[in-house]
Amino acid sequence: MAPKHRDGDVVASFNGKWITYAHTAVAYAAFLSALIVGCSLHYTKIVQNEYFGYPYEWFPSVSATIGDRYPERSFFMVFIAMTSGPRFALVAMWYFMESRPNSKSSLPAWVAGTGLFRTLSCGGWTYVTSTDDHHWHDIFMVAYLVATVPWTVGCLAISPPNPIALKWRRRFGAGFFIALIPLTYYFLQHKIHHVAGAYTKYALFEWAVVLIDVGFDATTMYDFSGFEIVLRDVKGVTRGSDTQFDAVLEKQKDRDLANVMTTGLSWAAAFDMSADVYLGFTFWTMLTSLGVCVWYFPLWHMGLSGYEVIIMTTIAPSIMAIPSLRTLVARHSYIFHFLSMSGIAAYLVQDPANRLFTVGFAVSMSCLAWAGTFYAEKTQPQRLESRILGFGLGLILSTVAKFAFYTNNPLWAIMHAENGGWNGTGLVLGVLAAIRSTRQSSSRRGDSALSYKPKGSSIFATLGLGAMFFAMHSLLSDSSTMILWVWSGWPANGPLAVPHGAYTITCMGVGLLAGVIAPNFSKSWTFYGIGVTGAAMLTLKEDWTGFYGGLALATYIMGVAPALISSAVLHSPALVFGLGFMIYNLFVLAHVWTTAYAFVPGGPLLREHTDYVMTAMMLCIGAGVYSAQASAISTPSKFSATKASPAAKRSRSYYIYMLIVLEMLAVSTAYLRFPSYDYKPYHPEEKSITAGIWTIHFSIDNDMWSSERRMRDAIRDLELDVVGLLESDLQHIIMGNRDFTQYLAEDLGMYVDFGPGPNKHTWGAALLSKFPIVNSTHHLLPSPVGELAPAIHATLDCYGELVDVFVFHSGQEEDIEDRRLQSEYLSKLMGTVTNRPAILLSYLVTKPKEGNYNNYVSEESGMKDIDSSDWDRWCEYILYKGIKRSGYARVSRGTITDTEIQVGKFVVGQPENGDQMITDGEVPEGLKFPAMFHGEGVRGHQYHVFDAPRYYQ
Repeated sequence: MAPKHRDGDVVASFNGKWITYAHTAVAYAAFLSALIVGCSLHYTKIVQNEYFGYPYEWFPSVSATIGDRYPERSFFMVFIAMTSGPRFALVAMWYFMESRPNSKSSLPAWVAGTGLFRTLSCGGWTYVTSTDDHHWHDIFMVAYLVATVPWTVGCLAISPPNPIALKWRRRFGAGFFIALIPLTYYFLQHKIHHVAGAYTKYALFEWAVVLIDVGFDATTMYDFSGFEIVLRDVKGVTRGSDTQFDAVLEKQKDRDLANVMTTGLSWAAAFDMSADVYLGFTFWTMLTSLGVCVWYFPLWHMGLSGYEVIIMTTIAPSIMAIPSLRTLVARHSYIFHFLSMSGIAAYLVQDPANRLFTVGFAVSMSCLAWAGTFYAEKTQPQRLESRILGFGLGLILSTVAKFAFYTNNPLWAIMHAENGGWNGTGLVLGVLAAIRSTRQSSSRRGDSALSYKPKGSSIFATLGLGAMFFAMHSLLSDSSTMILWVWSGWPANGPLAVPHGAYTITCMGVGLLAGVIAPNFSKSWTFYGIGVTGAAMLTLKEDWTGFYGGLALATYIMGVAPALISSAVLHSPALVFGLGFMIYNLFVLAHVWTTAYAFVPGGPLLREHTDYVMTAMMLCIGAGVYSAQASAISTPSKFSATKASPAAKRSRSYYIYMLIVLEMLAVSTAYLRFPSYDYKPYHPEEKSITAGIWTIHFSIDNDMWSSERRMRDAIRDLELDVVGLLESDLQHIIMGNRDFTQYLAEDLGMYVDFGPGPNKHTWGAALLSKFPIVNSTHHLLPSPVGELAPAIHATLDCYGELVDVFVFHSGQEEDIEDRRLQSEYLSKLMGTVTNRPAILLSYLVTKPKEGNYNNYVSEESGMKDIDSSDWDRWCEYILYKGIKRSGYARVSRGTITDTEIQVGKFVVGQPENGDQMITDGEVPEGLKFPAMFHGEGVRGHQYHVFDAPRYYQ
């Protein structure tokens, strides 16, 4: 009989560790029973994947085991349902164990909420299997994995001082995160490189992650043994003793993690933090949009237009040299933040010139607002740290937003609802953020004098600040920029924009966190050496080696930012921010001139010298570090942020929470955007290739809107299996650091080769293909005088036969010798590197049958013109050899660009044919061009010149 107590009759009681036992046993039973039954009944089927089967693959993945077959699926679901009760009880007991009376710590509630979300997401991916709905299965799965990070860290942070439990909890936690590394590696080996056996290795680590994850929660048996769960016949309250734990915390009160995270939640402080981060986000949104808006004008003028002077709006902080204006800006920076929201509203202005002026005004207000914000806090180091964190997290938020929106910021002035913009929503949030900053700004005294004279050169501080802004903008404002710097072609021997863009964002966050937690190290010469080494590797190396250097540089740039800004605000704001942004502007111009040397005065001095720009950038940052070190030596302790107060750590915790959220969003985006690589051509029954060439004018249409979606519609409706896109390198400040090929490739289901990278100083060539790219090489053709001419040579697997495709952009009309040398180079390349069927998609700048045309179409190249009777061409040409040509069409450009689309149809496995034409009625349906482009066409695209496609016997 159960004992009786004065609080009521005890109906039943048991030790709390049995909750852990039940959870562990049933969870392991769910997975292991499915594995045993599945291997017994359907072994060869569940080890089969889209590329290989047994014996190359010999162990099934978790998803294949639990979701593909009956009855193993039923075994799993029955046991996993039984797990839910102990699971919810386990989360609740964690909370009750660590939530103490009168404690202001929000961490137990935060961990419990994470555990609840994690449990629900687990139910999502277990009950919605990959067979049922692969998309939602993946969403729930990535949500579960992402939530595991704060659950693990949070449990370790609030773990009771039980040595055995802590030992195993740390081992299981470390094992979980370590196992993710080979798991990701082998998944990419399988998915991208199609390595036999890689999926089995991935599956083994996937199972290890599952078993370790359950094991991590099994360690609660040591903690819950102190609980007795009692069922009484009256209501009662069970409270655990926290004396021992509080004593341990008192001894370890200086631990960083505990100091940072075990603080009370204040919604007011959380809103203040959110406002700071969002204002930082809008600053980077407007600064990164200014270049692409300016670029529209020289693009259409084919040279300097005069509008380029708008970039000088960034030097607006120079007006703070006037004392009254300095006081106004410092005390009321929220006014200027509010005025800067005009840049978010610029999408409402239809005229391109007026839209540019609106963005320019917004950039000037935003630069002024942030200069005032930083300067206002120069005597309050802890508050200054918060503003720096908001500014840095704003950049990370901007980069995450671009990662999620295919490298376009949804609030840019070139975006609107029709092409994926979220401008209205962003404007409302921006106004609210600016209003929220009012309560923080009214009492600021940024114009008050320091009680000491700081050491350190103000000029050096200015150089460092300007170079830092440039480094952030040119390299970190898009997660794929440095990846495309090191891209060398297929097969992939280096990082991909998705998923490895998340690596860049992660390193940015790590660097920013290091900059505030370890300020002395962040301004040390050791850290600077790491940054310089990373810059050299990124500039000089390709593939993974170059990318590792880029990650080191990303960490360094974000890490040194707090030190450089903290040092700069000790000097005149008009100098360090006004002149600092002038230094930034000079770097921007130098960055542009390395490629645009043919169109600007003095351009040849920087022709193809990104290395010069990178070297100057790091030297200027080094000057800033020198000044920061000198300033730190002379700074009294009360003005130093080296040792953060409890209040400062409490404030810092909110920014750390935001950083964790942003990193989770980046990882989730990487997972959800990971390409499927199961693409199919439009007409496989005819074994046809529909190939096109299009010069897309840097993805900015005639009205200064981003044109990816309209390009997508045209390529899709023309049913292009292969398309060469020219003037396609947008990974420069002046073009917004974008990569439109990401959106086209993912939405259309195509492989992509970016061509020579942004640091190769061309205007860009890209290749999109429904067929796998077996191999690709990038070429820079001879260009002794004019702009560099990029070319891609790719070998495609078309219906089991290898076909070579060349994408090429010749130099400009004025550089006659360049174009002659380029025609000879490409002719030799096409004639000597392959005896396979080949197609050239090109921009040749020549008249048919005249001059350099006879180098491209020659015995040496072996190439033939797709239609030698078409005399009305100057730029775009399609050539071919060793394959049957079945059709040719010219499609008008609409308002997307200034160049038409040329399209050719070819049939794989059939020899070259003659020039005899046939009528539309004689053509098989699968070889016809789409009918929607006849007559007036659709969306401004129609067959023109011939008014209809041409077909050949």
